[in-house]
Amino acid sequence: MSEPTFGERWIRTAGWASLVANIGIVVTGGAVRLTGSGLGCPTWPRCTEESFTPYGALDVHQAIEFGNRMITFILVAVAVATFLVTRDYCRTRKRKDLLRLSVIMALGIPLQAVIGGISVLTQLSPWVVGLHMVTSLAIVGVCATFLFRLDRGPGSVTRTGVWPRLGWATFLAAWAVLYVGTVVTGAGPHAGDAAAPRNGLDTLEMSQLHADLVFLLLGLTVALTIMAPQHVRRAALTLLVVELAQGVLGFVQYFTDLPIVMVGLHMLGSALTSAAVTWVLLEATGPDLSRPDPAPRAVAGTDSPL
Repeated sequence: MSEPTFGERWIRTAGWASLVANIGIVVTGGAVRLTGSGLGCPTWPRCTEESFTPYGALDVHQAIEFGNRMITFILVAVAVATFLVTRDYCRTRKRKDLLRLSVIMALGIPLQAVIGGISVLTQLSPWVVGLHMVTSLAIVGVCATFLFRLDRGPGSVTRTGVWPRLGWATFLAAWAVLYVGTVVTGAGPHAGDAAAPRNGLDTLEMSQLHADLVFLLLGLTVALTIMAPQHVRRAALTLLVVELAQGVLGFVQYFTDLPIVMVGLHMLGSALTSAAVTWVLLEATGPDLSRPDPAPRAVAGTDSPL
């Protein structure tokens, strides 16, 4: 038996490192906003008009904002490492799907940096800040897809029927919840800076819309948990646990005047929701592993589109 390549030894570790790092940047970005440090570095790409780094005596807001910018370099290092490991892995396998996913993950980091820069240049426009969050959540979903495809193959089989449709409905409902959550935040008090604009929408109305979408998502997830095939049910149960925890956090933070620790945990939950609902969609639209399938199965090691 031939010795495993560098990629074979490290690709799973690299995939998990990418997922954890991109969930982490959601949390640290939330800390910047929740501590009012969003304009600690008041311009971009420099921290000040004169320098890329703060100089002189640092105040806490500068330290938090500049520290979060430095974490971007960790993300870049993880993304580049994941790409190089995946490229090595794919030299002995026709798995261009994994290579494409690693490229998307890597390109997402500079995209995030640019959107973050635009948010600073627009004095933390709530719509740009919301896009910044949504992009991070999308990258988390790509990382989850990478890990899923690593285990299951490129997934070229296309399924029809109730479970794929319900899986898509759950996925879309989850993303509606996540996006409206950014709109609620854009109407609320945690703007990232005392002088930052708000989106002008009614906080109570947006919170009610957000809650309504959450109940829709819960209903769809419960349906999958009860009636779907076992492999889908397992993923749906994981999503349901995340949703229930998110629901508790959401109600508690709403009725306790949005304490920053609770809001930060809620942002972490949003990233976990993105990963979990991606898993549900991939399971629901993939082969039914609970019974034999007469159709040709996707074989790991064959090329396929994403």
